[in-house]
Amino acid sequence: MKPGSIALVGASGDESKWGYKVLHNIIVNKYKGKVYPVNPRASELQGLKCYPSVGAIPGDIDLAVIIIPAAGVLKVVDECGAKKVKTICVITAGFSETGAQGAALEEELAKKVKGYGMRMLGPNTMGFVNGSISLNVSIVPRMPLRGEISFISQSGALGLALADWSIGAGLGLNCVVSTGNKADVSEADLLEYFEQDPHTWTIAMYIEGLKDGRRFMESAARVKKPKLAIKAGASAAGARAAASHTGSLAGSDAVYEAAFKQCGVIRVEGVEEMFDAAMALSTQPRPAGNRIAIL
Repeated sequence: MKPGSIALVGASGDESKWGYKVLHNIIVNKYKGKVYPVNPRASELQGLKCYPSVGAIPGDIDLAVIIIPAAGVLKVVDECGAKKVKTICVITAGFSETGAQGAALEEELAKKVKGYGMRMLGPNTMGFVNGSISLNVSIVPRMPLRGEISFISQSGALGLALADWSIGAGLGLNCVVSTGNKADVSEADLLEYFEQDPHTWTIAMYIEGLKDGRRFMESAARVKKPKLAIKAGASAAGARAAASHTGSLAGSDAVYEAAFKQCGVIRVEGVEEMFDAAMALSTQPRPAGNRIAIL
């Protein structure tokens, strides 16, 4: 979440491509770390020297962002492993959300990442924004206003819309993270991270499904900061949509309702309610008890 150096594999000079947009967003928001575009067909992109491969980069790399076709991702992970890259963010889609063949490729990807001792966000993620270090390594076109709400979204499209909506509403955000298919890093990891993050006061989540419900509950119960969640897929049609979107099994709505209550997550019914609650929680001191008067 706070890399000192980034390699962008799949950086592009074509303005219609995500590889262009993500590199542009990193540069225009004045990220202070080192940025290494990687594209074997270019020597320079957006004013930065371009490298033919991850291995050709001279310095250490904290984070590698991958935006190339799914078939080439495993090869790049091997390059990152050889380079001792610590973390990767796989924006590329075409994994478990597409069916059995994609799921098998995602499983192989997760094994490879674990074998190298790396951590991975994604695949099928829009990336993330971290306002505390002026980093927008995502397709979010405008940097949200600075605030103390961190938002975890399984849906990249919803994360994109919420970041834009927050600007219009004048609501400040600290981080916006799209988890995508959660082959490695999940909501549980991010909850624990944001509990320790001094720039986060309130944590908001959009959840389509959980792969490890027990771990989520254990992590959420340890986190003392306010936690809000929208749970998608409450209806049968919504569950089918979630499955085709990020490969999620939405699960029984009643189970999620009970689980959230047990681990201290406040369930909200929609985007507007979530932001109302997040704004209230992030602008007021923490109450010492449960005695609240509404005037």
